[in-house]
Amino acid sequence: MGFLDRFLNRAPQAPLPALAELLEARGIPADLPGLEPLVPTFEAHRQAAERATWADALAELHQRGLPLPPPWEEAQEHLLPELVPLWRADREGRWQRLFIEGLCQRLRVGDEIVPTAWIRLWDLSENDVAEVALDNLRRRSEGAFERLPSGIYRSPWRDGHDAARLLLPQVWEGLFRDQHPFMAIPTAGALLAAPQILLPKLMDAVNQTLSEGAPLLQAAVLEQVDLKLMTARIQEPHPMSGPQKEFKQLDLLEALRAQEQALDPALGRMGAVGLLKTQQGKSLVVATWRAGAPVLLPDSDLIAFQTENGAPLGIFWRQTLPRINELRPEPVELWGPRLVRFQGFPTGEQLARLECLVTADQVKAMQAQGQGRPPAPRPPAAGAAPSGTVSPGTSAPLPHHLRGAGLGVQDSD
Repeated sequence: MGFLDRFLNRAPQAPLPALAELLEARGIPADLPGLEPLVPTFEAHRQAAERATWADALAELHQRGLPLPPPWEEAQEHLLPELVPLWRADREGRWQRLFIEGLCQRLRVGDEIVPTAWIRLWDLSENDVAEVALDNLRRRSEGAFERLPSGIYRSPWRDGHDAARLLLPQVWEGLFRDQHPFMAIPTAGALLAAPQILLPKLMDAVNQTLSEGAPLLQAAVLEQVDLKLMTARIQEPHPMSGPQKEFKQLDLLEALRAQEQALDPALGRMGAVGLLKTQQGKSLVVATWRAGAPVLLPDSDLIAFQTENGAPLGIFWRQTLPRINELRPEPVELWGPRLVRFQGFPTGEQLARLECLVTADQVKAMQAQGQGRPPAPRPPAAGAAPSGTVSPGTSAPLPHHLRGAGLGVQDSD
């Protein structure tokens, strides 16, 4: 009887919260555009906590000014994956999944990037939604790669989702039997592939694609090692180590350009970033530190110091900067490449502690001569980076949207 007593005397279950009640508690208007088609999904929840979680997803979208999703029955037909750099995924804060180092998978429904809150409102798992997107892309991926006269292969679809086919190994893995494959996705509409012997031709094709003006996705070339994709680690003395380094530098410039546009001016000013090339063919990243205001500096090979009115003080090796222990960098919390903030500016005595690559007079000569090279500077001390004279520019063509973008990059065309 004890069990029956507990059963018969059980307190009545509290009524489920209504949608209007949850909306009011979260400051969400009841006439939110696109809400009505989603109401049946809400009403299917039979637990108060589930309904509250669903309403929290609505509140997240409302607070961020993002639209509500179309009903799942409609959205699933148009759902597709895409690949973007990690910094872009972090900046935009939508649903993402790390694909390989530096690249993330995202989802789109038409032109709209899918936020995580959409998936909660659809009452589906992230894995299920991502698999539907891959299935849709798989159905659109019939056909064979085109073999170009250079011997490399190019994706044939031209639908703006070619790079996303990197997520479908069955589409490209069989291109080179028993050969080490290299891949490239310079833009969202291009997927390039080549065996190792044609790596120089692949890099030429990346340059050609970037020169056509489409937004940069990733310039750095990828490779498959033991069935795992990764950014190609091409080391000296391999002849393609230099071009691969320059491609990585272009990817860095793209991220820094976006960071500069998002920075709070109260933090200071972004140090202009550009590329310098030594006579030995090495491409170096140089950041400009100008007196007169706090500066935010990314990781770079070199620092070009300037007076407040822009007069050059020389270009120095970044790795020797810790010798000025009076100036302490402060980390900046922001998506993308690491930035540090300096409030002061080195004195002449402090600059003399650093290893100089190009003196102030040589910088002036470079500016006066345009593309001319200054006399060879004194080399850095043992253990520092290798010396060499420098000239403005880069051998890899800059994407059109990076040319003249205020980052101190000089186009070499």
